[in-house]
Amino acid sequence: MDGRPLPADLAGNLDERSREIFRALVESYMESGDPLGSRSLSRMLPMSLSPASIRNVMSDLEDLGLIYSPHVSAGRLPTQKGLRFFVDAFMQVGDLQPEMRENIERQVRSEDQSRPVDTLLTEASQMLSGMTRGAGLVIAAKQDSVVRHIEFIRLDQSRALVVLVGGNDEVENRIMELPEGVTAGQLEAAANFLNAHLAGRTISEVRSELERITDEVRSELDALSHDLVQRGLAAWAGSQGGAGAARLIVRGRANLLEGVSEGEELDRLRMLFDELERKESLVELMTLAEEGSGVRIFIGSENKLFSLSGSSVIVAPWRDDADRVVGAVGIIGPTRLNYARIVPMVDYTAQLVSKLVRK
Repeated sequence: MDGRPLPADLAGNLDERSREIFRALVESYMESGDPLGSRSLSRMLPMSLSPASIRNVMSDLEDLGLIYSPHVSAGRLPTQKGLRFFVDAFMQVGDLQPEMRENIERQVRSEDQSRPVDTLLTEASQMLSGMTRGAGLVIAAKQDSVVRHIEFIRLDQSRALVVLVGGNDEVENRIMELPEGVTAGQLEAAANFLNAHLAGRTISEVRSELERITDEVRSELDALSHDLVQRGLAAWAGSQGGAGAARLIVRGRANLLEGVSEGEELDRLRMLFDELERKESLVELMTLAEEGSGVRIFIGSENKLFSLSGSSVIVAPWRDDADRVVGAVGIIGPTRLNYARIVPMVDYTAQLVSKLVRK
């Protein structure tokens, strides 16, 4: 787990009494979201302290930037800095109980080995949402799919339609520019070459194979037909890349609306939903997952992607059979998420998705 580091000596500024008061205040905030005053705190602490003594400690914690008062007469809430300090210095993350593991597996695992990967990912997102009361998310890089058949259909003198039939009979159409002077025979020759030599491979495998059989390409195709092959591959690759190269599955957005009234909180959620719709968000989320080996926690503005909405993100990568990061699973929610409870759930779900996708 990681995020933005805090000064190493911050913990040294707190004695046992201050630590207990701070811990109680943060745990109460995560449970209710409400400010906590000195009288309420005095009833929660394992030691006997007067409200006046607690107020003095809270003033010190406020000077350190760990807590703040949302209103003049209100109790205190943890700041973003305080939440990060709590996660780094106080939070203890244990292993999931066997019954929790079984619950996750029951909702995500399936005996149907032929089901689409998207179905598995949607179930994982739905499961995380249901178990955490946040919004469950799964990011998946678009797979480098296999092509079974390719065909070029001339549209006019300068353009042709590239028809791609994938391994699961998906059909994708792309328009490509034609080199000047190309004939119908050359279009057919280029398509026949690709279907004879390269069908059943992914775009990455095709490029490697073309490099391997350079002499064969030159002997079978004239210059224009060879150019068509390269343009066809470029159109094929274009269907795989760009901002749409990843997809985002989000379930449980309605959970974030629970207990939210009109005002700043609702505006914050609107910003969050808008941010989730941006295509570039997927690339940034994938980058967050790839930068760490395990679960990562981003609180509020620590994550520039959702800094406007002030949301927290807990995310972990999942990997393919070559151990490459090809996606991420996680939770988005308010900063008062129960981090200690959610972190092992996200971690185990990422491991389970990796295992199931590899089958």
